[in-house]
Amino acid sequence: MATIPTFENKDDKQVVPLWINGKNLPVGSGPLIEVIKSSEDKTVHYAQSASVDDAKAAITAATEAFKTWSATSLEHRRKLLLKVAGVLVQRAEEIGNTQTHETSAPPQFGQNFAYGGAATVEELAAQITTAFEATSPHTDPNSHIVGYRSPIGPVLFISPWNSPTYLATRGIATALAAGCTVVLKASELCPATYHMICQVFADAGIPEGVLNQIVVRREDAATVTEAIIADPRIRKVEFIGSATVGKIIGQLCGKYLKPILMELGGKCPVIICEDADLARAAKAAAFGAFLHHGQICMSTERIIVVKSVADEFTSLLKAEVKGWSQMSGYAASKEFASKAHLALEEAKKEGAEFIVGDNSFQDEHKASLTPTIVTGVSPSSRLYDEETFGPSSSLYIVEDEEAGLELANSSKYGLVGGVWTKDVMRGMALCKRLECGVVTVNKGTMLTEIPPNASAGAAKGSGWGLSGGYEGIREFLHLKGIIVSA
Repeated sequence: MATIPTFENKDDKQVVPLWINGKNLPVGSGPLIEVIKSSEDKTVHYAQSASVDDAKAAITAATEAFKTWSATSLEHRRKLLLKVAGVLVQRAEEIGNTQTHETSAPPQFGQNFAYGGAATVEELAAQITTAFEATSPHTDPNSHIVGYRSPIGPVLFISPWNSPTYLATRGIATALAAGCTVVLKASELCPATYHMICQVFADAGIPEGVLNQIVVRREDAATVTEAIIADPRIRKVEFIGSATVGKIIGQLCGKYLKPILMELGGKCPVIICEDADLARAAKAAAFGAFLHHGQICMSTERIIVVKSVADEFTSLLKAEVKGWSQMSGYAASKEFASKAHLALEEAKKEGAEFIVGDNSFQDEHKASLTPTIVTGVSPSSRLYDEETFGPSSSLYIVEDEEAGLELANSSKYGLVGGVWTKDVMRGMALCKRLECGVVTVNKGTMLTEIPPNASAGAAKGSGWGLSGGYEGIREFLHLKGIIVSA
């Protein structure tokens, strides 16, 4: 196995190169991206920013590789993906440490999600055959209809910075399982982490050109991204990120008639019923709100508790929050921390109250916020239905679970929701009416142990399409009807 070096050197700088057609491109004269570790406020390395020409080269490589990769047997793809999972497990610690170096995430965060990503890749490998199954309806005695599934073609995958070891490996492996090739537009905040993930696929034996990685500085992102989506050789787009950027990407896909799979943000709620295990619910709510500095799409942003148990629950929640004061970590950038801080301060000026925590910065670089719970948020406030991506959550007290359900469903988002009750049938009934793609009972919104065989999507403004399992693979397959007449 040939190892792809993560860095090239230019002017005594360590630079993450573009990786196209199975090799690092020489670092050119184009702009470099400065990668800053927020917790130390220092530049850790650089990345080469891709031009439109670089992006076109990646598309060309993916298009050429598609001719042979799409024709490989399902067994061949399965074996290679199983090797990917094995290499990912071997390098989980190294990749997790690199993510920490770039985004200030706790080392175990990237490592644990790498293990989860490996399990998901293994399951995708196991479900390839099922994904390609197709029905053959028969209504005419003189003809036969054959359903045939084929890979859609080269795809663009735009992946975020907050959980690359899971989201990137799942997305890449899903497209590859279908027989598609990938142009990966990796986050400029953690290019080395993504380069190492690509290295995992390469070292497992994925052929040249099947996976290509570019990174683009923000000033050029709009131009380069549109150029990729506009290219007729790109047949589908997967985007994971904020709803704000998702709207832009979705409009571009509409403009160029490209199908898109999107997983966007959320304003994830939990409903605490009167018969809930309040101690467990409080612990899970704090965990869901503050893990990774609240920078996860599944973060618990709205805690809705029935009035009859509100006082007891609030007391338990306050105690849990205090325990997170030194554990919530850092924002990936000072800009993210500042934005989250401002959202709460605006809500406070509009009448909201901090019941625990004071939304203050905990470090000299202003990259870490004090975990905070706010109540009394006005429906007209920006905080009411916009995710902060920071270590905070809003507490709402309602008369009963019906009012809680109405409040939870009032959001324009619908990613993950949770219900806490000792009555499982009550929980199931509420789950059926909660407008989210995934709903848990007695678990909270933070799905740190996502079943690897699960196919799940989002509701409302949190995106569309399915990820994971055989249905996720089918997102990248075209169902063709072949009619044969006698």
